[in-house]
Amino acid sequence: MSVKHICLVTPPSPFLLDERVFMHIGILKVAAILEQKGWKVDFIDLSGIFNFLDVLNDYVGMENSASVVGITATTPQVPFAVQIAKALKGKVDKLILGGPHVSLMNSASKKEKKNNFLGSDRATKDIEQLLDLYNVLVCGDGELAIFEALEVDSGIVDADDRLSPLFLSNQQFTDFPMPARHLVDIDSYNYQIEGINATSLIAQLGCPFYCTFCSGRNSPFLRKVRTRGIDSVVNEMEHLYLKYGFKAFMFYDDELNVNKNMVSMMNQISDLQEKYGVDFKLRGFIKAELFNEVQATAMYRAGFRWILTGFESGDERILTTIQKRATKDDNTKCVEIAKKHGLKVKALMSMGHAGESQKTIENTKNWLLKTQPEEFDCTIITTYPGSPYFDEATKQGDHYVYTSNITGDKLYQKSLNYLTEADYYKGDPDGGYISYVWTDYISPEELVIQRDALEKEVRKKLNIPFHSAAPAVKYEHSMGQGNITIPEFILCNSNANEGAT
Repeated sequence: MSVKHICLVTPPSPFLLDERVFMHIGILKVAAILEQKGWKVDFIDLSGIFNFLDVLNDYVGMENSASVVGITATTPQVPFAVQIAKALKGKVDKLILGGPHVSLMNSASKKEKKNNFLGSDRATKDIEQLLDLYNVLVCGDGELAIFEALEVDSGIVDADDRLSPLFLSNQQFTDFPMPARHLVDIDSYNYQIEGINATSLIAQLGCPFYCTFCSGRNSPFLRKVRTRGIDSVVNEMEHLYLKYGFKAFMFYDDELNVNKNMVSMMNQISDLQEKYGVDFKLRGFIKAELFNEVQATAMYRAGFRWILTGFESGDERILTTIQKRATKDDNTKCVEIAKKHGLKVKALMSMGHAGESQKTIENTKNWLLKTQPEEFDCTIITTYPGSPYFDEATKQGDHYVYTSNITGDKLYQKSLNYLTEADYYKGDPDGGYISYVWTDYISPEELVIQRDALEKEVRKKLNIPFHSAAPAVKYEHSMGQGNITIPEFILCNSNANEGAT
């Protein structure tokens, strides 16, 4: 390829209450290493853009636009990635799709083929349809795989294999450049911790646990824990403070306290603040049964004021069925430790698991009212690829059934076309939730009713306000009259000689 020029695209996410909260770090890491290798990168950020296809049509009509387009997509974003592919087909030389959905579907497809399609072939069909739309699919870590995707004409570049040379090591994760945040209009993203403007970062990849509802449990790139060196993490925080003025950070690691060096990292973050005479405000995820007083003390000293934990349920049988490993007592103790050390808790709850009933939902509501977290989120689960709920379900008639090998409880799932149906994992709390699952004890419709009732009662009794949704922005384009200028909050680019941040 003579001209080293690529356009990377983040699709819209209208299923979120507010699309401009956190920028997508994964694709910005790919952008950074492309820049490091001398590529010019155009970056189109369609988060929160209502008429996103107009942006793409205008871009390909611009002089010196890239002839190769790479797109990332989570499962809920896939219907929009499909629309993008159809809009760009024949207008660019190569279309590349990466991100969680294609990675997890490919992982599920490999499992289907290994088992001779005894349970299902839905993941394999999904991958085949995506290959009809995209020239190349990138599965797993994208930082090295992108270069192979640029070389091949078509097919799958599979980095989701621990033995692959494309699978990132701890050292590579540490040494690779920081995400190319200069390609995003940072000021258009709005998130605060304790009233201070914040941004996100990732210090660790992967989660070793086997929660049955969680995507990536059967996928190495989301299951194998890989950690960055502490200096690398602290240097990124220092960079974000000095260049952008950020004094608040959201750690998007799956579980911060899976890292055995977490307390040491907290100590170095404390040292960084002392160096500049500044107080950071931090937020991140922890695993309940691993949480202890030493961790809590170190986290508060480093600036943590919020922790988020996937407690999921207040029912002991549900916790056993989903293989959470944490008991209800573990979860309660976690909240108590956090409160003792001045850490506010956001309880991440879910319903619609195998064996769910009105009684188990009542137990979840009662646990929330008893422990009184400062914030909570209660969603109806969806069966995403890469999760045991999806990968281990068998087809029965027009739907799929997952059966717990521990309790025997069942979860029934609507047969979805993920390429066309927006399988929302979260909706507008004012009547926007949809359930694609049901159990022997509760229907999809009743799940929505019970979820809404729990949300309203718990928020009212704990005095926790609802969150309002942010409207999408309409992109104003030239309608073919004169030169096209796409605003910088949508399109940013770099010259190949600028290098990454």
